[in-house]
Amino acid sequence: MNDDHDPPGAAPSLRNLQILEVLASEARPMTPTEINGLLKLPKPTIHRLVANLEAQGYLSRHLDGRSYLPGPKLRRMMLGVMRAASHDLPRRAILTRLNAAVGETCNLAIPDGDAMVYVDRVETKWPLRIALQIGSRVPLHATAAGKVALAALPEPLFERYLKAVTLAPHTDRTLTDPTLLRAEIDRVRAQDYGQDDGEFIDGMIALAVPVRPAGGQLAATVSFHAPRQRLSLARSLDHLPALRSAASELAEQC
Repeated sequence: MNDDHDPPGAAPSLRNLQILEVLASEARPMTPTEINGLLKLPKPTIHRLVANLEAQGYLSRHLDGRSYLPGPKLRRMMLGVMRAASHDLPRRAILTRLNAAVGETCNLAIPDGDAMVYVDRVETKWPLRIALQIGSRVPLHATAAGKVALAALPEPLFERYLKAVTLAPHTDRTLTDPTLLRAEIDRVRAQDYGQDDGEFIDGMIALAVPVRPAGGQLAATVSFHAPRQRLSLARSLDHLPALRSAASELAEQC
């Protein structure tokens, strides 16, 4: 009997979806063996399907060379799903309440490779505003949301990030020295919030906190940003309790 064939009623397309579902639910890099520990497929089958998904761009090889993460095609699909859900009423209601409490533009963002992607937002009513539209990609090292995502990385992955990435300057305040960025990420881990003091856009401040569902892993960030001339970074901390309350409510929606 050839084990490289799926049993009747289990089409390869379904198996592909099951592989992607496992990666999404586990939210970490996984080897084919780890994936198969949950799916119980024949070994040749799991390796064939994973190789095909990688070749088609739905999976990407992790830095360790053995495990896999969502690839560019799957990330685009995930972003599309998030955008389609941008009018989800409970989530939108949470962001709207946060916007009313803070008075500034409030954002929901998710990690996407080397960037954060804005998947929902409620704009400030002030005429002076900073336009970062849904779908905007922003750097990890220069934004409040990105720093929260970096702080959620296990230390070995953060080390690899520091060695692999070029810390590009976006303003004269951007942290481009790995030692300074490491100190900043240590602070984010200790205080459980990220801040941006004109590091991405000159004159803009931002504050972000993690959205963690019951499993405890980072699913998204919720943040607000404002022109410094209207809200200083020091004063923005007055809104930290409202931000954390919104993150807690959003985590229940995940």
